[in-house]
Parts: sequence; structure tokens; C-alpha cells
Amino acid sequence: MTEILVAADDPSVFDEVRSVLADDSTALRWVRRGEAVREAINYGPADLVIADMQIGTMGGIAVALDLALEADAGRLEPQPILLLLDRRADVFMARRSGVRGWLVRPFDPIRLRRATAALLEGGTWHDDSYLPTPVAVAVH
Repeated sequence: MTEILVAADDPSVFDEVRSVLADDSTALRWVRRGEAVREAINYGPADLVIADMQIGTMGGIAVALDLALEADAGRLEPQPILLLLDRRADVFMARRSGVRGWLVRPFDPIRLRRATAALLEGGTWHDDSYLPTPVAVAVH
């Protein structure tokens, strides 16, 4: 059974993730505060943490940094984290936080499933949908 911990204070974010990922082999848990993520992992390990960028006083980046520091100190196992970013500018912070994956809103079920599968298999997922579309320009 795959355990996914979703950290989001907005119920619609959890509902969206649950509607895409919930099945007979995947259990989803939900915490509404970033501060509760570490406690939830201590209570029962997660195979993947999906953290919303905007979570009250401790957002996704702070959650990622907190879990990384705890893992570096040997108090937690390293956790794969998928950040749900609000805008293209947030990619800079996601890269700096050292997370293994991120998605930029609006995200669709296909990208969410692919990102989740990549992280659960030990890989990374760096959403490139935020990149501008290259345009060919004729040279005269």
C-alpha cells in the first residue's frame, strides 16, 4: 500500500489530489498545517509528501526545508516531496529547496500522476509546463 501525505490548508487541493491518486493501492492522508507534516510522518511514514505552496504560516518550501533538516540530523528518513506551485516564479524557490519534484498550476491529472509515479520510483519530476513556448523567427 502506497502512503501519500498531502499538506494543504485548502480542502479543494486535497480533493483534487485525492480524485486523481486515490485507488485500492494508495492511501492518502491529509494535514492542514505545515507544522503538522513532521508529526504526521513520525506517526506513520509516508512514501511521498505532496505539499501545497500556500499553507498558512508554514508553506510548502518551509515544509521541504524542515524535512530536509530533520533527515540531515538523522531524526527522519529522507522524504520525496512534490511541491504544488502557484506560479512560474516559484520554480526558483522549489529548485533552491532541494525537492525532488514540482508542478506548476494549473496542473492536470496526467501530469500529477506522472509526477507522483516518477517520485515514487525514486526519480525526479521538474515540471517544464511553465517554460515559454519557443517561437521560430525568420531571419532576413
